[in-house]
Amino acid sequence: MTKSAKQSHLLSRRMVLAGAGVTLALPWLESFPVWGEEPAREVEDQVFPKRFGVMFMACGINGDHWWAKESEGGMELGKSLAPMEPHKEKMNFISGLFNKNATGVGIHPGQTGNILSGASLQKGAELRGGISVDQVLANHLGQETAQPSLVLGCEQPVTGYHETNFSMAYSSHISWQNATSPVPMEVYPALAFDSLMENRGQKRNKSVLDRVKEQATSLSLQASSNDRAKLDEYLTSVREVEKRIERIRREQDKAIERAKNRGTSVVTMQRPDNGLPEDIREHMRLMCDIIAMAFQTDKTRFASLLLCRDISGLFYPFLDVRKAHHSGSHDDRSDDWEKVSRYYCSQVAYLTEKLDAMQEGTGSVLDHSCLLFVNNMWSGSKHDSTKLPLFTVGGLGGTLETGRVLNYIEKGDDNRKLCSLYLSLMHRMGLPAESFGDAETQLAGL
Repeated sequence: MTKSAKQSHLLSRRMVLAGAGVTLALPWLESFPVWGEEPAREVEDQVFPKRFGVMFMACGINGDHWWAKESEGGMELGKSLAPMEPHKEKMNFISGLFNKNATGVGIHPGQTGNILSGASLQKGAELRGGISVDQVLANHLGQETAQPSLVLGCEQPVTGYHETNFSMAYSSHISWQNATSPVPMEVYPALAFDSLMENRGQKRNKSVLDRVKEQATSLSLQASSNDRAKLDEYLTSVREVEKRIERIRREQDKAIERAKNRGTSVVTMQRPDNGLPEDIREHMRLMCDIIAMAFQTDKTRFASLLLCRDISGLFYPFLDVRKAHHSGSHDDRSDDWEKVSRYYCSQVAYLTEKLDAMQEGTGSVLDHSCLLFVNNMWSGSKHDSTKLPLFTVGGLGGTLETGRVLNYIEKGDDNRKLCSLYLSLMHRMGLPAESFGDAETQLAGL
């Protein structure tokens, strides 16, 4: 059976609503067989898919307030991690890991383009690094879903070269399909939404839910009371996202027209002239919503979200912070940078809350997932990548113990490899690779 035929076969076993030019996948419903051809088993016996998502922030954090420690009352979190307080029992704070090939190579691009691969990066005109962990998983396990992976971003990639002679492509992408090519990253929420819903054709601007309304009503009549409530909650959330997308889609269409009139490309235009949401809070949350729906409906099991690229120019007026992201990171012990650090942590908390509210069997989608927050350096003022800020959320189907503080800083370089963490997660997801990046052993104690 070919890969495409296998995908079609698998998709035929999933619950979807189809309308004119649109396909709306549904979450797991206990009164219908979704992931198998046999009648639904008892909820306790259901085996749910494992998902892996990465959220990336660049240029370091405020090290004074980025900490966690175990205490008698449970995990205690520093100020910058406060948004994760409601979820700390499902969180692992991991400190001391590093990416050896991102040290001693100069600042920024050389510290970023291998954050998910651990590969040595090549300078000059030819890109050469390594495939990222999300794409390794997608290549081996992604054929079980409609989309092997979801690669999203909240800033346009930039071109050219850094003063270190590394390509800025390394600063703009964290997901790489092979040693020489990044995965094309979707930065427009409307296009990411359309891809998720397979929304196409002349009716693209029409409501997705209106086009599947009759099927949704019919399905609801057949469902159990619990499933009717879940279906109604899901469709309501889709409608809410769709309404926000409609406004942004209009701005995107205007940007395309502006670019056409100017004889240029939207990629070269500045936000919001390029059609990206002017308020980055709305942009980031929409992207999180799309990942949440993709995981809930099993459209994909692997996602990455570049919240900001390295050497980012994003501004934070809503935080009362005047400096742009990159320049602000050079004063990383300041109150302003602490606010920025906490803001990015809040984005993980937002997606965590969404996934944890999605019932799946006796647990939640979060319980069957692992979200990884990672930054390419510890200190923006020193460009220090000898240890990296990161934490995970979610139990990955019971394979990952949570609620822990793990410190590897004094374990020795061979025992604190970032790629050892990736190798461990790959094994827990069902891909027993012998090595990944610069690691040949799993992370001890995980």
